[in-house]
Amino acid sequence: MSPAALPPPPPPPHIRFWPDRSALLADRERALDELHRHSLGVHRVLLLWLLALAAIIGWALLVLPIQQFEERDPTGFLLGPVFALLGLASLTPSVVAVALAVRRDHQLRQLLDAWLALDSHPLSDARLRSPGLSLFWLLSSLGVGAIGLWASFASAAGAESGRSTYAEVTLRVGVGTILWLAGLIGVVKAVRHYRWALRALGPAGAAPGVTPAVVPSPTASARAGSTAGAFSGPPTHGTRPS
Repeated sequence: MSPAALPPPPPPPHIRFWPDRSALLADRERALDELHRHSLGVHRVLLLWLLALAAIIGWALLVLPIQQFEERDPTGFLLGPVFALLGLASLTPSVVAVALAVRRDHQLRQLLDAWLALDSHPLSDARLRSPGLSLFWLLSSLGVGAIGLWASFASAAGAESGRSTYAEVTLRVGVGTILWLAGLIGVVKAVRHYRWALRALGPAGAAPGVTPAVVPSPTASARAGSTAGAFSGPPTHGTRPS
């Protein structure tokens, strides 16, 4: 399934105009809210955990042929390759999806910065800090990462010759590593959002400097007055009609 389309960037300065500052702020607020939802929404952290679960299932399927070989299971010659293919089919898309999500986060930050640079409205921009969501990302990711680290080190340290099989240790260490990496991704995202909020919005409670709004000349205002509308997909006031 293709990811949801992101709001477009602001139009270039040479064709940028709005009928008035209210129209600019309306388009800007809608674009920022949509970008913020794509960046830090609860569905994003749930998707991360689902991808981690899919990766764990894939890893477990990959370890099954090793377990069958250790147990000298005669069906391993037939089922082993099947389990390996199923494991790769579950693990590989999860890894690719996480890599694409990290790349998309960079694009989201660029779009957020571009829309923020148009103007300044501290009252509406304060919602972008989302301390509650950021804290949820941080705490949940720390919990998952801690479980993963414990599972990895405990499995490796507690392995005993003759009692623990290679398949069991490999499975536990792999599952712990996947959980640790998923938690690390979530922690990094929460920290980056906090640093971005400090850089782009300033400290909490401090009003950032107001930059001039980009508004048209009276002639452009008269021509654009009939085109005013709500932002839905592409900005309605950000491009000059042909």
